[in-house]
Amino acid sequence: MPALFEVIAALDALWPPEQAEEWDAVGTVCGDPDAGVQRVLFAVDPVQDVADEAVKLGADLLITHHPLYLRGTTTVAASTFKGRVVHTLIKNDIALHVAHTNADRADPGVSDALAGALDLRITGPLVPDPTDPAGRRGLGRICELDEPVTLGAFAERAAARLPATAQGIRIAGDPGRTVSRVAVCGGSGDSLFDDVRRAGADVYLTADLRHHPASEAQQEARQQSPPALVDAAHWATEWPWIEQAAAQLDEISDRHGWNLRTHISRTVTDPWSAHAASHPNATTGAPN
Repeated sequence: MPALFEVIAALDALWPPEQAEEWDAVGTVCGDPDAGVQRVLFAVDPVQDVADEAVKLGADLLITHHPLYLRGTTTVAASTFKGRVVHTLIKNDIALHVAHTNADRADPGVSDALAGALDLRITGPLVPDPTDPAGRRGLGRICELDEPVTLGAFAERAAARLPATAQGIRIAGDPGRTVSRVAVCGGSGDSLFDDVRRAGADVYLTADLRHHPASEAQQEARQQSPPALVDAAHWATEWPWIEQAAAQLDEISDRHGWNLRTHISRTVTDPWSAHAASHPNATTGAPN
C-alpha cells in the first residue's frame, strides 16, 4: 500500500500544479502525507454528497476536478457546507486532492476526455501551451469528425454520449448545416471564441456560454465564416475526465505494484435539477 505522499507525487507528474492558472487552487486540501492509500474515488465536485459517498465506499483519497476553496477562506467550521465537507473527510481519514486547470492543460487533459467521449479525432490543442515543445498541451482541443455530419446530428451525439442533465444541449446555428472540424473545451469556454475562429472550426462545443459572448460570436459570423455553437452543461463536459484520470492512476498503480482500487463517482452534481420547455406562444405573445 503506497503512502499518500507517493500517490500525490504521481498525480503531480500527471497534472503539474505549476501549470495551473495563477488564480486557481489546486493540490492537496487535507490528508496525512504518511497515511496509506488503497481505495481512491474520482469525482467532479467536492460537495457533501460526494464526501458521503467516499465515506460509504471506505475511500482513503478523494480526487476532484473542482477546488473546494477556490477563493480562499477564513474558516473550516462545520457550520458552513464546505467546512462540513472538510470535517467529514478528516474524521474518516480521507484525503482530498484537486486537479483543476492543471488537468485542463495536461496531455491528456479534460478536453481530450471530452473529445474521446464524442469519438472525435484530435489534431492539437485549441490554445497551445507555449512552454510545451511537443505542442500537445494547452486549453481545449481541435478535432475532426471521421465523416461530416449535420450540426443537429452532432448535437444529438453530444446529448447521447455526455451524462444527462436538466439543461441538455443547446445549439446556436443552422441545425442542417454540415460540420466536420470541431473545437471542444471542457468547462467554461466562451473566452476562447477568437481562438475557435482562428482554428477554422465549423462548430464549438463547450459549456456555460453566456448571452453576450454567444450573441456577438453569431453576429460576427454574419461577416465571417461562422462557427456554430453547442452548449452543454459544465459538469457534463468535465465528467469524462474522471474516467480518464482513474485509468491513468490505474496504469501507475500497476506499474508500481500498488494495487490501488479506483472508483468513479456517478453522483450527479450538476446544480440544475429540472427543465421547463418554453411554451410555443411564449416567445411571440400570440394568443392561446
